[in-house]
Amino acid sequence: MTELPDGVWTDVVGQPVVVAELKQAVAHPASMTHAWLFTGPPGSGRSVAARAFAAALQCPAGGDGTCHACTTALRGTHADVRVVVPEGLSIGVAEVRELVRMAGRAPSQGRFQVVIVEDADRMTEQASNTVLKMLEEPPPRTVFLLCAPSLHPDDVPVTIRSRCRVVPLRTPPAEAVAEVLVRRDGVDPTLAAWSAAAAGGHVGRARRLARDEDARASRKAVLDVPLALVSLAACLQAADHLVAAAKDESDRTTAATDGAETEAVKASLGVGARGPGVAAASRARASSRSWRSGRSPAPPGSGGTRWTAPWSTSPRSTGTRC
Repeated sequence: MTELPDGVWTDVVGQPVVVAELKQAVAHPASMTHAWLFTGPPGSGRSVAARAFAAALQCPAGGDGTCHACTTALRGTHADVRVVVPEGLSIGVAEVRELVRMAGRAPSQGRFQVVIVEDADRMTEQASNTVLKMLEEPPPRTVFLLCAPSLHPDDVPVTIRSRCRVVPLRTPPAEAVAEVLVRRDGVDPTLAAWSAAAAGGHVGRARRLARDEDARASRKAVLDVPLALVSLAACLQAADHLVAAAKDESDRTTAATDGAETEAVKASLGVGARGPGVAAASRARASSRSWRSGRSPAPPGSGGTRWTAPWSTSPRSTGTRC
């Protein structure tokens, strides 16, 4: 068993060198800098490490994991920790400009203003230029934590990379992932070991495999594909099954997110709202519709007149024209 990190670092799986480096920066101000770039393959825990670092920077004890600063920073509700997660295909310049404007303020509760940009490789060129200007002239007590898959220029511009301290993360070993599943999620050790190995060190996938029996069956079917490739027909059939399995998994993954977003839009539009204000607004809309159709007196504030087309032949054609 490997030694587990403590406090806010508990969920940073299989990254002892990274944890030691970040702890050093928290404990010794001389090791601190204003911009950090977390890189690593999918599942390595880039954003997890960035959030843990942000919590440790705000914690008076350096990241004990129990104080108010730690818990709010890890949940994303700390007043001085701002997290940018792309909701679409890219992070636009308008969003980054607003973030930069708020990052220039002095901290209201913690020791630093911390800005975390997940998937920084998805910033547009204009957004990257805005971030670059902020990195060249950083406000005092503001720390930027950028997350990207690699240091390739297609992911992070060289100009931004050169102004950041790079923190490279690796794929966690299967043993470390299995240990986390047993300790944090209460998974059976045998199942945890299989899930970690089948997920290839990806913590999120391993947790899903350990919790979802259908996911385990799908993954096992994929792993068994090479054994069935004995002919061209078998290869084509296996390809069809893989495409269908990928589509089903994608549908299941997006269903929950789509439902939550739909409910949020409905709530913003007032669908299903209750209360006296809603009832009054409904009555006003009904009264306005009835007045326009000529079935009721004019509502208050309308001037008491109704415009009627001069060519109308209906009994209301004698109405007063506005």
